[in-house]
Amino acid sequence: MPLKVERTLVLLKPDCVMRGLIGKVISRIEERGFSIIGLKLLKMDRSTAEKLYEEHRNKPFYEPLLRFMMSGPVVAIVVEGPSAVSAMRQMLGSTNPLDAQAGSIRADYAISNRKNIAHASDSIESAEKEINIFFKESELTSYVRPSEAAYLT
Repeated sequence: MPLKVERTLVLLKPDCVMRGLIGKVISRIEERGFSIIGLKLLKMDRSTAEKLYEEHRNKPFYEPLLRFMMSGPVVAIVVEGPSAVSAMRQMLGSTNPLDAQAGSIRADYAISNRKNIAHASDSIESAEKEINIFFKESELTSYVRPSEAAYLT
């Protein structure tokens, strides 16, 4: 039976970009066998940050989170592959790097609960909404990596 291919958003936060870790995170995504079908470097404005984090609007960390996300460049990535949503969240590890599983991206690179390298969609529904914040469908390019094709069927 073929594995269910999903799309998810991974957003490399300003701390990741400013510390020169973009390539390390992208390499880990690709080495795991996932395809990057959309990629953008951008400076997030307030409106975009509010759309992305609307579910946190009334929480005490909301304003500091928005300020942080607008403080520098971010990289928006659409990742595609089997169980991409749960796999990316597992690869990132717990939000707090002190609780993140050894070998996860946050355990290896994050320095605090807020400056935790990356954001990843938490469900297929969130992924669709979040991808649409940063990308038009025409900006995404699905493909099957020839070396992986045999494993995806």
